Amino acid sequence: MNVQAMMGADRGRTRPAPAALANLAILAITAAIILAVAYLVNQPSSPSGVTAVTLRGGAGDPPAVGQPAPDFTAAGVDGTPVTLSSFRGRPVWLTFGASWCQPCRAENHDVQATYEKFKAAGVVVVQVYMAEDAAAVADYTARVGISYVRVPDPDERLASQYGILGIPSHFFIDGSGILRQSRVGSLDPAAMEAAILGIGG
Repeated sequence: MNVQAMMGADRGRTRPAPAALANLAILAITAAIILAVAYLVNQPSSPSGVTAVTLRGGAGDPPAVGQPAPDFTAAGVDGTPVTLSSFRGRPVWLTFGASWCQPCRAENHDVQATYEKFKAAGVVVVQVYMAEDAAAVADYTARVGISYVRVPDPDERLASQYGILGIPSHFFIDGSGILRQSRVGSLDPAAMEAAILGIGG
């Protein structure tokens, strides 16, 4: 074989390099797209940290700040009745959420930590879990370490009573049963603490 033939053979062997680079580029682009999708999926559904909901039975009017919080009785996660008015004399943080709501899941740790900080002062936290039964709520809250009062709302009756259109929704009720503040969307620990202090926590 002469030198020219050998050089031609060498050139033939190095030609797949551009194809290999093209394959690597395609893999890199695919990986970037997958990472971007994963990032977006794990973000709150809106910049304010709210998951919009549409209630099957429609939503009533939300309770008015400065007025008594609507009373209710419902079965807690363990089957025992939970009556809102039974907590009269103590500050109550009533919050609506769900285990399938990403912003709700994201703030669970802070809600639990705030509860731990203020429970000695008599603060009660009651979380209503929309469209979930007792078994689902018990499983989820055991896994994430939630210890405050948990109320399943599988038929969305309580959510309708409180006019819930987005979760998480928070209602801060003073010891006399008057709603002092309502907030829709995720709260940071400072906002949680300020709201608790505002109802006598």
